[in-house]
Formats: sequence, structure tokens, C-alpha cells
Amino acid sequence: MSSGRASRQARIRTIAAVATVCALSAAVPAPQAVAADTPPYSETYRPQFHFTPQKNWMNDPNGLVYYKGEYHLFYQYNPNGSSWGDMSWGHAVSTDLVHWKELPLALSHDDEEMVFSGSAVVDWNNTTGFGTKKNPPMVAIYTSAYKDGGIQAQSLAYSTDRGRTWTKYQGNPVIDIGSKEFRDPKVQWYEPTKSWLMTVSLSTEHKVRFYSSKNLKDWKQLSEFGPAGATGGVWECPDLFPLAVDGDKDNIKWVLVVNINPGGIAGGSAAQYFLGDFDGKKFTAEDKGTYTPPTGTVMQDFENTGFGEWTTTGTAFGAGPAAGAVAGQGTVDGFDGKGLANSFHGGDASTGILTSPEFTVDSRYLNFKVGGGRHPHESGTLLEQGDPPAGTVLADFEGGSYGDWTTTGDAFGSAPATGTLPDQQEVSGFRGGGLVNSYLNGDSTTGTLTSPEFTLDKDHVNFLVGGGNHPVGSDHPTAVELLVDGQVVRSTTGKDGEALNWASWNVKDLAGKKARIRIVDHNTGGWGHINVDHIMLSDAEAQPVSQETSVNLVVDGRIVRSATGANSETLDWASFDLRPYAGKKARIQIVDLNTAGWGHILADRFTAADAPAKSAVQRADWADYGKDYYAAVSWENAPGGKRYMIGWMNNWDYSGAIPTSPWRGAQSIPREMALRTIDGRIRLTSKPVGSLESLRQSGPPTASGVTVESTTQPLIGPAAQGKALDIEATFSLKDAERFGLKVRTGTGGEETVIGYDTTTQELYVDRTRSGAVDFNSTFPGVQTAPLKAENGKVKLRILVDWSSVEVFGGSGEAVITDQIFPDPAAQGVQVFAENGSVRLDRARVWHLDSAHD
Repeated sequence: MSSGRASRQARIRTIAAVATVCALSAAVPAPQAVAADTPPYSETYRPQFHFTPQKNWMNDPNGLVYYKGEYHLFYQYNPNGSSWGDMSWGHAVSTDLVHWKELPLALSHDDEEMVFSGSAVVDWNNTTGFGTKKNPPMVAIYTSAYKDGGIQAQSLAYSTDRGRTWTKYQGNPVIDIGSKEFRDPKVQWYEPTKSWLMTVSLSTEHKVRFYSSKNLKDWKQLSEFGPAGATGGVWECPDLFPLAVDGDKDNIKWVLVVNINPGGIAGGSAAQYFLGDFDGKKFTAEDKGTYTPPTGTVMQDFENTGFGEWTTTGTAFGAGPAAGAVAGQGTVDGFDGKGLANSFHGGDASTGILTSPEFTVDSRYLNFKVGGGRHPHESGTLLEQGDPPAGTVLADFEGGSYGDWTTTGDAFGSAPATGTLPDQQEVSGFRGGGLVNSYLNGDSTTGTLTSPEFTLDKDHVNFLVGGGNHPVGSDHPTAVELLVDGQVVRSTTGKDGEALNWASWNVKDLAGKKARIRIVDHNTGGWGHINVDHIMLSDAEAQPVSQETSVNLVVDGRIVRSATGANSETLDWASFDLRPYAGKKARIQIVDLNTAGWGHILADRFTAADAPAKSAVQRADWADYGKDYYAAVSWENAPGGKRYMIGWMNNWDYSGAIPTSPWRGAQSIPREMALRTIDGRIRLTSKPVGSLESLRQSGPPTASGVTVESTTQPLIGPAAQGKALDIEATFSLKDAERFGLKVRTGTGGEETVIGYDTTTQELYVDRTRSGAVDFNSTFPGVQTAPLKAENGKVKLRILVDWSSVEVFGGSGEAVITDQIFPDPAAQGVQVFAENGSVRLDRARVWHLDSAHD
């Protein structure tokens, strides 16, 4: 991904395309140290009953097929490191979907291509001629990601020894439409037409395309589906399959799974699905009708010529509401009436804030429409940047030279840059006339820039940083490092943006030590550069200025609610829950403090209402409501007609930052999928594969008939504690507002809360105190899933592993999958109720054996 071409639209497409494969965290701790004598699969955070490779990076599951008693799990794999790169197909097999045997690399990247996601089939009739009818070939259909030009096309490889060795087809690719956004083919045999059916993604167009073939080599386009549902990110890894409704084989519906990143229900990556019919050529989704938001009192609809009593700063919002798009902007739609607030006046480089008059909170919800850039508010940032705190400047990169700093390589040149370099997006946020900018001759250059030695005689090291998001610990970092005794003791990377912002290291524990600053650019890919300026020692921490494009609710001078756009010029509904602030004074602020791509915000129709409006994302259907279930696809020809699905248990928001070593990435537990009628609506449901119960130890601790009132207490006792657990619990509603279980509890308030909110009728997982959560700002949080009690009862199935929880609510219609990284000593299990009482009818806690040999 180039960091700065002139075309804004091309830039947007590039960002969308690469977000799924290059997203790394901006603040990364060192992975947990692994002692040299640590046995494999016993490392801190190592899952015990989820598949992980012994070492290196893994993402999407691929090629899921059953053949001769074995379930095959291929997966996106980097054979050369623990960050994304050199994409190839790793391989594991299982006889029960629980115990996995890792096999040698199946399909390798080479000088011409990386091997992106896809599927595998058994060519029973040898339609390809790759095998024989007696020994039918296993055929992989994958995306060739060509290194020269970036074209993505569909290719074949085959095996005649049960998937142990593979040969790439000499006639590759078999489908090439000249696109850089055409990937993840899912192929199956479609019996009515005696032909192969391919479902493949046109990622940035938010479309799925269907093709047919008699021999897997020659393909004919059938139809397209989309855009529909959630479209806030690229569409990837589609899957199409039929399921019986409520077990009735005379009532078949087709399920189209479309994974999306970002723009998922919990933020970042997620798996959405559509229900409908497939006639052999075309998928038709069920019509959900148009959406009507709750009625209420309109506070501001921007229908007048001016902003009325709302006040502005800066120039971004112009003198009054816009009538749609303004000069230089693409088509704006989704707003109500004739006008809206639009901060694109003067382009993305302009900034400003639009603020409402103060009002008293007297409604339950504030509903409004929002669009524009996806730059959320981050706590701790300032809306206005003043001067940095007083201190000693180590380097301001003024005066036209690096002074006594030393360089290696060619990325930093012989002197500081004076701003934006050729072919680079506009660089901003630096002080004075000079800065470090390693985009010299583009992202292809590498090198280091190292300071002379200095003494750490103040509490903080402050500096401005921008550029690529490739942290220390990844294979090719772009980072600022603090070296003490030659060791990296602190590090910071950019956020894939050219705007520099303040970063700060607390170095109180290093007082008096000698140190050096090293600026590193070892990356030649997208965003393979770093920007740095004004490095200083200070007793005060420099506060970063906000780079948000957001709508905020301000109460008592504090931002208590915030929403951002989805990198789209189409406005959609959003809602703030005002109930905690009833009777308080508040203001609405529409904030644009971003000068990079999509650096603007759109807003309209602020309405006080008694019920929340729902966005397109909330109205979409989701296979999982957690942060960590992506690239979900299903096995072909599983025994007994079962439909098993598995997803990558991670999120592109922080996938490169999770603190695991020597592996990075896990798969979810395989799930048996079904369609059930729940509350009058057909829903896709899932439950853990039945064979998982083979890991249960006998004699589970059990609790029954326990009433819990406004307290938290041990569920059963020490016998129910553990790091790998399978929990079943049934609650009867009484008057508690919230209730549930807390797992992996420990000292210092460490806990992962799995609860039910009766006021919102939602299942939730709160991992804000689940251990290591500070490696990325999007990691801590609360995930929710709609779940109605059935006959006054709420049923939960909870799988707890060393670094994850998977929660199945009700009949499996509400599922939340979240990674957690708790202290290994945090093993408690507690039951709780808030603001009232609940009855725990029954709970059983099984300890699970490890699935590793």
C-alpha cells in the first residue's frame, strides 16, 4: 500500500483493501516471554482446546473439507514469522474437530504470488482430470495474490495423497477479471445442475459473485449479490449453504455468510449473514422492508440557512448547513430533508467543531444520523493542542542536518525533511520547519537513525510520531525505540497516517540511566515509513491532540458518548443512551479534527426519543456478536449432512498486537449450525461441536436453586475454578437489572464478566478488566448481543480457554466470542446480580482436558 498517491479515491480503495491484511496495533507490548524449557502448547495464553499452529502467524481458515475420515483445516499462514506476510496455506487434520494434528505447509507463497484464502473440494468424478475416479483428487481453489501489479485471481492446486502434498495447476489462474479486489472463492458441488458452484467476493464493491463450472477450470458467471446489509468495510470470505428450518427437510433456506472488515457489529472484523433462496443461478435475500426509526422530538435538523444557536469554530462546517455534497466531495446521501452538517468545506484539510446550546437531559435516547470518516474519539486526547510541556529538547530536526545522530540505510537521507516528500500524502502536525521522514524515495527504502547517548533525568520522553503502523515485534517495524544498555525498553509506532501526534513514555523507573533513541524503518510494504519530530525530556506527559471525526455528548465537561462515521458519504442512524445522565446539563459536539483521508464528519436530525434508533450494522444479522470471530466458513461434505463452521478468533483492529508467542492467531471452536424459528423469526444458530464434550472431566461441580441478590459471590468454590472450562448455567429472571457469571477472576479486580441486562434484553461480555487490555485502544470494551429470555429463563453455555471466552446464549442465536489475556493465576468463577435478585436454577462447571497430545 503506497502511503501517499494524489488520488483520494484511489487512496480510499487502497486503505480498504489492505486494512484486512496490514492492520497492526499502534501500541504493542512485548509478547509474553517464553522460557527456553517451556514445553510446546503450555506457554502463557496458549489455547488448550482451540487450534493454534505451534509457531508463527495464522489467520483465515481455508479449504475446509472432509475426506476419508479426516476433517481438513487449511489456514492462512506465514511460515516465516509471527506477523502477517508471505501468505501460504498451513494444514492440520482431525478426526473429531477437537484433536488436531499439524501437518507440513500445504501451499506455499513463491516469487510470483501469495496464496490467499479459498476452499477445497473432493473431485469425486475426476472432472478436472487431476486424479482418477478410483483415487479422486482433492482440489484447492485459492486466490493468487500476484506480487507484480497486485491482481487477485482464482487458481487451482491438487493433491492425490489425501492433501499431504500439492501441485499448483499449470493453467492458473482459472478466473482473472483484472481486479485487485477479487478473492476468497468458496466452491461446492451443486447437484441439481451437476456442476461446481463458486461464491467469491468483489471486496470493495460489497458484492458476492457466483460462477459455475463443469470441470473447475472453465467458469461462467451466473449472477451477483449486493451491496446489502453492513457495508462499512470490505466483504471477504463468503460462504453459501442450505439448511433446514427447525429440522424440517421440506423447508430449506439458503444462508449466505459474508465476512466484513472493518464495520462489524462490535467494531472491526465480523461475520454477517443473509437468509434467502438460491435457484441455481441467483441468491435472493429475504426482504426486511424499510426501516422506520422511533419517533421523538427533533432538536436539530439543519433545515435552516444557518446553524441557529449552535456555534462553530474553525472553517470545516462553513457558514451554515450544506445541501448535500460540497465542492470536491463525492455524492452525499442518507440525510433527511434538505440540509445537514458537513465538515468537508475546504476539503479534508479543514478542521472545526460545531456545538449545540446546553440542554437538560430529559429523554432516554438521543438518535441522529452520522456519516463521513471513521476516526473515533480516544480518551485522553485534547480537542486543542497548546504548547508542549516544558523540558529539555533532545532533537527538533531544525537547521538542515541530523547533527551527531547516525544513520544506516537510505530511508532517512542525509538530512531532515522539510515536510511532505514526493508522492506522499500531506504530512502535518510537526513543529517548525524540519522533521524525520523516512518516505525518501517511497516506502521501498529502509534504515535507522540513532541519537547520541543521553541521561534519563526527567520522568517522561515526549515526541511527535506519525507514519506506518508496524510495531516492534512485527517482522518489519516502523517504530521509535528507547534503548538502555542496548536493549529496547520502550517503543511506539505510527497509526497509518501522515499526521504526527504526541506520544509519551513514562521512564521514572529508568531514572539516571544512559539511553539512546533509535528511529527504525525496516518496512518496504504499505505504510513502510515513519515520521518523527521534537523529541524531548520532561517531567510532564505530552497530551496527544485528537484526530477524531465524531459526534460527542458532553456532560459536566466530559465526553461520555461518542460516535464516528464509517468512511462513507452515506449517513446512517446512531443512538446515545442518555439514561445515566437524566436531569443533567449536556451539549452535543460535532467534531472534525482530522486532516487526512476521510477527515470529515456528516451529521443530521438529532432527535430525543424513548427508544434507540438502529444503524444498518445493528439491523444486519450476525453469526457472532463478539470482537473475535472472522473469516467464518464451513466444511463441505461433513458426515451426516452436518454443517460445521469455524472462524479466525481475532480482529484486524489489533491482530498483530496480541501478546502471544511464539504463535499469533487461533481458530474458534468448530460450531454446528442450524436455522431455528426464534420469537417468530428464522435465525442462524450455533452450538459447540458435540465432540468437545469428550474433553470434559467427570463429576462437574454443580450449583442449583441459588438466589443471588445485589452481590457477587463464588459460584461453587475452589473446585469450579480453572483456566479451561465448559460451563452450562440457567437463570430465572426476578428483579435484578443485570446478572450472570464472572470468569478468570483474580486479584486486583481482574475479571471477565458474562452477563445479561434485563433492561436492554441483551447478553454481554465485558473484558475491560480481563488482564492485558492496553496493547490497543480498541481491545477493552463491552460486546452485546440481543437475547430475549424464554419463559422467564436465560440459558448460557460458556467455553473458557487460556485466552478466550465463547458464550452461547439461548438456543445459540446470541453468540459472543472474545479473546482475553488474563493473569494465569486468575482462575475464579463467580455469580453476580446487580440492583436486585436472580435465581440460578442450575450451573455445572466441567474442567476440560487439553486437546494437545
